Amino acid sequence: MFERIKNDKYLGSIIVLAWPAVLEQLLQSAVTYIDTAMVGRIGAGASAAVGLTTSIVWLVICVLGAVGIGAAACVSRADGAGQTEKIQVAAGQSVWISIAFGCAIGALGCAAHKYIPVWMNADAAIRADAAEYFMIICLPMVFRAMASILGSVLRGAGNTKTPMKINAGMNLLNIILNFVLIYETRYINVFGMRVSFYGAGMGIRGAAAATAAALTAGGVAMLLAVCLDKKTRLSFTYLKLNRRIIREIFTVVIPVMIQRIISCLAYVVFASLVAGLGTISLAAHSIAITAEEAFYIGGYGMQNAAATLAGNSLGGNDTSMFRSVAKRCVVITVIMLLAAGIALLLLAGPIMSVFTADAQVRALGADVLRIVALSEPVYGILIVIEGMLDGIGDTKAPMVYAFI
Repeated sequence: MFERIKNDKYLGSIIVLAWPAVLEQLLQSAVTYIDTAMVGRIGAGASAAVGLTTSIVWLVICVLGAVGIGAAACVSRADGAGQTEKIQVAAGQSVWISIAFGCAIGALGCAAHKYIPVWMNADAAIRADAAEYFMIICLPMVFRAMASILGSVLRGAGNTKTPMKINAGMNLLNIILNFVLIYETRYINVFGMRVSFYGAGMGIRGAAAATAAALTAGGVAMLLAVCLDKKTRLSFTYLKLNRRIIREIFTVVIPVMIQRIISCLAYVVFASLVAGLGTISLAAHSIAITAEEAFYIGGYGMQNAAATLAGNSLGGNDTSMFRSVAKRCVVITVIMLLAAGIALLLLAGPIMSVFTADAQVRALGADVLRIVALSEPVYGILIVIEGMLDGIGDTKAPMVYAFI
């Protein structure tokens, strides 16, 4: 049995592509945990103010993610067919698309930041903080777009390690800046010595500024990585607008974007309903959503591998490869997320205690986590099959299912 697993070429390819994506998601979730815990120490109001905008941020990310899927599908198919020049042209068009979407979404977010807490039915006490937080993280949106879309381009070309490294660096920078910007200057114990540690004391504004600075650095680093990668290497020739490639990318993008916007708008409406229950309920809901993220990251790592290999199989016209990869990815994902769901069910209380000292928020959030733990394996199947369909450019079926 072990010999058969060792000699399984598709399983090897899945692992090679998936582990950097899984590690990247794990690091990102770790930073989100730290970020949420640090804000949570300010108080339930701060957690609610930041959490209020989470569903809107997801809406923004889902749009950028949809564009990334289209770019990755185009690149992975070209890679499977051995079309090096097409990979570079697609990478060049993705740069312009990143700039266009980043500027448009950033401008829209900054213009609407004052109205979002009102639309989300938030308590009057947290509206100002929530609005300011959202505006600050919208300012570097063009860099966030580059980090997301160009990272997908690299993964589509089979390079999953570079985006992992860049996101790890970006997350580490975010943590360091959080420590400096959120809290006041304080004393900390270092090997028994009392050392003064500088703090800007900016509170929620500091958390937003740290995120904005990290996203800016990540976007610049991802652009440089695309320029230097041996498959996507850019030149001025490939930066010229190419309508055919842009059309091919958006043939995939538009159904995915509609699908994800539908799903994310549902989350926005849901969050606004929870906000109407009060600050405690909103804080528990927001923290529970953050806590759950770490338990389905294996599914998204497998989704990246599935999408890339599915695109390769289409480019190489290899139906057998597609079926083999699909079966293996689904089985591996169900096993991983079943284990994750059991862990979430058993550790719900301790997990919530990491994020907040408020007893009411802890108890309510733990109940939420125990309920969602039961859905993790089925959610994993959804994630992987969606990745396979995105990889081959069949994005209409997921759009219909999302709408239903």
